[in-house]
Amino acid sequence: MTYETIDTTPLDPIARPLLDALQIEYATRYREFRTDSAALVSEELARYPADLFAPPEGAFIVIVRDGETIAGGAFKRYDPTTAELKRIWTHAGERRQGLARRVVEELESRASRQGYRRVYLTTGFRQPEAAGLYIRTGYEPLFDRSIAPEIHFRLPFGKDLLEPGSIDSLSDLRQPEPLGQRS
Repeated sequence: MTYETIDTTPLDPIARPLLDALQIEYATRYREFRTDSAALVSEELARYPADLFAPPEGAFIVIVRDGETIAGGAFKRYDPTTAELKRIWTHAGERRQGLARRVVEELESRASRQGYRRVYLTTGFRQPEAAGLYIRTGYEPLFDRSIAPEIHFRLPFGKDLLEPGSIDSLSDLRQPEPLGQRS
């Protein structure tokens, strides 16, 4: 099977399967914790203008196989030295095949070429697969792991791209308190 990685924009129709699936997945996973999860997810997905995910400060990619969008993700500028990963997704029927890892690696590569030294991201507490992926790909949890994940709600992670494994450069990204539902 051949996969094609395409640099694009959230406005491109090729990105629609990714955004539609994220909408459903997030709303479903968090509906018991958010009274109007579908509306909140829609608001979150529309929160950032598409141009934030375009070079020179961002990127948006999809992975296509046989004309079908099966994975993708993006990053935007977090601060002058840090890219923030967003919208990492793999089609439900294509998971556990290394596609999310590939998306993360592709985005890290682009972020590095665009001059970023670090990567930051948050994932939800009801997404243990994502948290596991980030830990396996060298991301440092930037939250107190002794506190129940649902207290944090959003779980922040960081990675030094120039010195993978180094955590010294991530100290300013650490969260002093849990990232609750409405932070």
